[in-house]
Amino acid sequence: MAARRSSAYLHRFLLAHSPPRRIFPGFQTSRHEPRIQCPTLCPASRFDCSSISIPTYFSKKFASRAAAATTRADDDKISVGPKNSALRKDEKDTTVVYHGPISSTIKKVKLLSLSTCCLSVSLGPVITFMTLPGMNVILKGAMASTVMILSASTTGALHWFVSPYIHELRWRPGSDTFEVEMMSWLATYLTETIKFSDIRPPKTNRPFVTFKANGKFYFVDEEHCHNKALLARLMPRELPHGSAYKNL
Repeated sequence: MAARRSSAYLHRFLLAHSPPRRIFPGFQTSRHEPRIQCPTLCPASRFDCSSISIPTYFSKKFASRAAAATTRADDDKISVGPKNSALRKDEKDTTVVYHGPISSTIKKVKLLSLSTCCLSVSLGPVITFMTLPGMNVILKGAMASTVMILSASTTGALHWFVSPYIHELRWRPGSDTFEVEMMSWLATYLTETIKFSDIRPPKTNRPFVTFKANGKFYFVDEEHCHNKALLARLMPRELPHGSAYKNL
């Protein structure tokens, strides 16, 4: 009996000194107990559970992933005009005044041509000798050589055709020089610096040539070059030849 009384007194003492429970909507420990509120961590501020928005967090996360996927898909497409990533990059670089409209397409075509050329040169002789065991060795060598020459010639012709193409042009107004990005035969970009005083009219029947400088040909798409002052300096007119009887 004394033990029961001591336990009852202890229970009352703990209830008297315990912090009061507050009502919190939406939270209930059991079916018969009243709803209580989460204890506050700081007496000056209350814990606001409505500030946590899990659907908003996941929607922002999925939106960022969708935007990144859209950017990658746009960069992988073959399109006419500069890529979106290139445009965002050039917003910071104010010296870029021209973009080749089919720069990305030319790079993809060159990579495809290089890969087919490498496969033809490396696997052409092996396939020829393995699939035609009864043919003469000289004929096999001639056939394999023909395949390699045709593949290499098409790759070389493609490089010769697109080598004058300017993929990007950087120029600061008032400067006497400008930089151009050209593409090598390995489909890598090379930066060259050209002086306006070295530009000459192209005296050739080669297609897609705008001007000549330092013994090389260059091509600029006039429709996509919006700086007309720069375009006029890149396309000098050939001076008319004087008559032979002018000084007579």
